[in-house]
Amino acid sequence: MFLIQILKAAIIVLNVLLFAYSLYSIGMTLFSFKKIKHKDYPEAARRFAFLIAARNEEAVIANLVESLMQQNYPRDLFDVIVIPNNCIDQTRAIAQQAGARILTCPGPVRSKGDVLNYALPELSRLESGYDAICVIDADNLVHPDFLLAMNQALLLGAKLAQGYRDSKNPADTGITGSYSIYFWLLNRFFNRARQNIGLSVPIGGSGFMISTELVRRMGALRLVTMTEDMELTILCHLAGEKGTWVPNAVVYDEQPLTFRQSWKQRSRWSSGMYQISALYTQPILKKALHDRRICGLDLIALYMTAHIQVMCFVSMLANSLLVLLQLLNHQTTPQSVWFATVTSFVSAWLIVTTIAVLTVLVEKKLHRGVWRGILTFWFFIMSWIPINIVCLFVRPTSWEQIRHERNIRYQDLS
Repeated sequence: MFLIQILKAAIIVLNVLLFAYSLYSIGMTLFSFKKIKHKDYPEAARRFAFLIAARNEEAVIANLVESLMQQNYPRDLFDVIVIPNNCIDQTRAIAQQAGARILTCPGPVRSKGDVLNYALPELSRLESGYDAICVIDADNLVHPDFLLAMNQALLLGAKLAQGYRDSKNPADTGITGSYSIYFWLLNRFFNRARQNIGLSVPIGGSGFMISTELVRRMGALRLVTMTEDMELTILCHLAGEKGTWVPNAVVYDEQPLTFRQSWKQRSRWSSGMYQISALYTQPILKKALHDRRICGLDLIALYMTAHIQVMCFVSMLANSLLVLLQLLNHQTTPQSVWFATVTSFVSAWLIVTTIAVLTVLVEKKLHRGVWRGILTFWFFIMSWIPINIVCLFVRPTSWEQIRHERNIRYQDLS
């Protein structure tokens, strides 16, 4: 009986913490339904550099460079710069042939963070002449109005800005569909809500802009985690700048086709979140106390998602053990346990699937093939739990490439 009481007390504590986090997240999403105010901006244009880190991307790099060259923006005001690293294919030659400039990192490149550590300060030197740098993944395609939207954000004072991450292959498999819904959900219910509230919008790896003035102010970069995007967001926050969301700056990302590829990629993301938690929680809290502002605490809530999901698993284990003890002590019946288990499973599937449907509808992404992503979205979300548990103990120590082979041009997206 004493063990049962201990388990009940532990479950109550865990559920209170999980409820508080859920309440915060749900309350945040309510602000996503508020319309974003569009401001007028002066007629002026700034000079940009597109920065692309590429490792064995010969199948997709030409289509990306082509989409960048077709920007509705003065051609003399932007450059496309590709940094091939650890390539054993024709990425460099194909990128050059498509019209890109080539920049070479002088040292070893183990991750995308190493590329940014070198390239952002290098391109931000005053003599380079760039006002801002836009970082794009090699497998992406970019909307023709991307630079127009980022130029507007820059003129309105944004130093760090994240564009709208869309998908170029949402109908390929259930996994690509789930990824697509996941990013549409982040765009609508996370980024839009934070933009409306005035909180910092985290950058998401691709389709983001950072001003060269901000890079110079931060000095030498040392991005060391597996999630260089969230790490850069935090470094900018510690330098006094918040991220802005620019929904009209659209990039189309290629999503992994298989669950194995998805596991590999999301394991890298989860490991990076654990690294960031260990490295940056104390500096963020120190800044929040110094500035007497709580905006940095939202960044902590974002990267603590991995920890929260582990807590969910611990809570489920505690509940399972409690039910087992209650069965042994004849405090419940097998029929009641079976009914509660099935009800919980069905309820969870319905809730997550409803969220997927709502996301697809409000983002107006209901097109052929997306239904597979809707049906498998529950599995995609639930699979985060074992990924986060495994990465808590065994973490990837190096960046592994996910091959991109979907040979899609921007004109094919329609």
